Amino acid sequence: QEVSKNKVRVSPLHEPSPSPQLGHLLRQRSTHFSHPHTIQHHLTMKFFSGLLVALTAASANAFTANAPRTVSPKTALSATATEWDIANIGRSVRIEGSSREHWEFPDPNQEIVQVGIDSNGRPVESLIELWIGPDWTPMKVKAYTEDGMMRPVQSLIGTRNKAAAIDINNTGPGDFPLNAAAAYAGPSMVGQRADLIAANQGRYIEGGAVHSVNFDATVEQVQVLLYTDTRQLNAQVELLNGPNNFKQKYEVFTNNGLLNSLYVIFNTPGAGNVVRVTNLAPLEFPCKAFIASV
Repeated sequence: QEVSKNKVRVSPLHEPSPSPQLGHLLRQRSTHFSHPHTIQHHLTMKFFSGLLVALTAASANAFTANAPRTVSPKTALSATATEWDIANIGRSVRIEGSSREHWEFPDPNQEIVQVGIDSNGRPVESLIELWIGPDWTPMKVKAYTEDGMMRPVQSLIGTRNKAAAIDINNTGPGDFPLNAAAAYAGPSMVGQRADLIAANQGRYIEGGAVHSVNFDATVEQVQVLLYTDTRQLNAQVELLNGPNNFKQKYEVFTNNGLLNSLYVIFNTPGAGNVVRVTNLAPLEFPCKAFIASV
């Protein structure tokens, strides 16, 4: 068979030799990938690609419905905090600034009402009143807190075993709403107040006197109880953090400090917390204070 001079006959037993142009290209690629900077660049890219794949897999496992979850053990403090949640107390109401809401308690067989007030982190200024009958207000409590989420208002108020109502008035401005709830206190709350009196000696505070108690950083909640021997109770309880820097404050007035004692619970996060009690009444109207950690 005739073939042209420019063509090469290929034998079935031999492979054709590469052209000079192909060999030149192969030598260029070999030289390019053998350069140390190029090798380091490719290794770095492979490392970050593997790291990205690992992170993607970890994030996918984090959102898996069957992924194991770590549950913190329940403590006595967490149980107490849960009992004071607004949603767990009873009917909760959002009260705008300069407005009010009241709760009725018609059962004379129950005596103690649990009151809770919080906010979304803004200050809270409120007035809590006990109404008995059409025009009798035997007890008033002014409550202030700098942060209604971190330090909510938590108090127990007695109804003197009568049909009564609790009125909560938001005395703050219109742009500072609050959330409030009130209901008859459960047996655990009633027992907690009784245990405070039984386990502590208390402090006798005469009219015009001041008493302070310091707490370290390990204490997360403090309970305070003020009462008198049927005489009027006019006192102020403050939670301080720093010199004269009060974070929360209660001011109570009642014509009978035995039937309507003041019981409040402070949240005390951090260090340097001090509870200060001031008897605002004259000298002949002393009161007794019980202060202890929860």
